[in-house]
Amino acid sequence: MINRRHIRIKVMQSAYAMLLSENDNLNAQEKEMYKSIDNLYELYVLQYTLLLALRRKADAYYKLAQKRYVPGHSVWENSDNIVKNKLLLSLEKSVTLSDYLADNDETLWDQHPEIIDLLWTAMQKEAFAEDYLAIDKPTFQEDKTFIVSLYKTIIAPSDFLHEFYESEVISWVDDIPFVNTWVLQQLQRMKKKTPFILDPLYKDEEDKIFARQLLHKTMLNFSKYEEEIITKTPNWDAERITRIDKVLMVMGITEFLNFPSIPTKVSINEYIEIAKDYATHKSSFFINGVLDKLVVEFSESGKIKKTGRGLL
Repeated sequence: MINRRHIRIKVMQSAYAMLLSENDNLNAQEKEMYKSIDNLYELYVLQYTLLLALRRKADAYYKLAQKRYVPGHSVWENSDNIVKNKLLLSLEKSVTLSDYLADNDETLWDQHPEIIDLLWTAMQKEAFAEDYLAIDKPTFQEDKTFIVSLYKTIIAPSDFLHEFYESEVISWVDDIPFVNTWVLQQLQRMKKKTPFILDPLYKDEEDKIFARQLLHKTMLNFSKYEEEIITKTPNWDAERITRIDKVLMVMGITEFLNFPSIPTKVSINEYIEIAKDYATHKSSFFINGVLDKLVVEFSESGKIKKTGRGLL
């Protein structure tokens, strides 16, 4: 499921887009943000349907080999381990996955068999795959080890798959690393004879609401909070502070002053980490310094009012 950091990234991207376009339609931007989050979930599901498409490819390959007059000697022609892989069969039987596909009419891999062919060719070059096919009646753990290796070695790092996804939905380029980690963790958690269930998109309704509130409170208070930043950077021309740095710092201030259950340390650490991936190489230090000063000032003036978990 999407975590708070990735929610913050989605809010950051939405706030940045509003500033760049000088569009003040907050409700429209909120709609776009939620659409981007929904697209992330579609990518998560697509990675599972990709595994199933590879299973169908293996099934067709094996059946074709069995029809030949002269039998082949390759394990790829004589083994149906991939077809009978217990994790893949669990995906095939998953009610939640079937329901999602029925509701969303997902046919991407039927439309782009060339992607499956490229992944299949890449898999045929890997020793771990050939070793797996040579196993007589693999155990559940051997099935899992193969699928995890397939995902880690072939699917997750695939440049052509990344390029394909980016051409389909531009926001997916930022979502791929997060989704790959999500899928790998879920694959590693799978247990024998336990039905596969898709994770929910959000941990709870509170996280979904958090996304909307953070976007709205950030943008509605942007000018006011930007002034707070300027007072803490007297040696900096306001124009020299990058737009992305401003967005991240304003979001941090927004959390300090409007989200009583979030500790200030958590907010600072989150925006430092996001800056490392989305801003300049010095941004994380700059943002840390400014937000630290503001926390001290806001605390002394009584502006920060934390409760519950926010006091940690």
